[in-house]
Amino acid sequence: MNDSPGGSPLSFLVNSLVSGGTSVARERLVDAIGWELTPQGLCQGDVCVPVNDTDALLSSNGDRVDLFAVAEALDRPVVHDPIADIVAVGAPRASRRQAINDLVAPDFSLPDLTGSLVALNDFKGKKKLLVAFSSW
Repeated sequence: MNDSPGGSPLSFLVNSLVSGGTSVARERLVDAIGWELTPQGLCQGDVCVPVNDTDALLSSNGDRVDLFAVAEALDRPVVHDPIADIVAVGAPRASRRQAINDLVAPDFSLPDLTGSLVALNDFKGKKKLLVAFSSW
């Protein structure tokens, strides 16, 4: 899942592109999180986040990008589940803080009991109770 500059803050769940670690092939970074590593830094469309040492984001041979280093450069939280081989990169700190200050939850979609996707915005203007739980 990618986000767009100025758009709603979204998180990225990177699983099919990460194999046995927390890095992704350099050429697949855009597919994984929507950002590209360029000489100017990390770029998404017209927006670039300067990175002083782009080599610090790369593996020793330069073919893989460390998602933890990228998340730090983009000021995003990141977590890795080695059992499921999944890396999740969260929304930027400023976006999360703004959402808390505005008391507005970001839109998201989840499948209902029949498998149909339901978005939070589908209930705009109605009171909602969101119950979340985890088995772990």
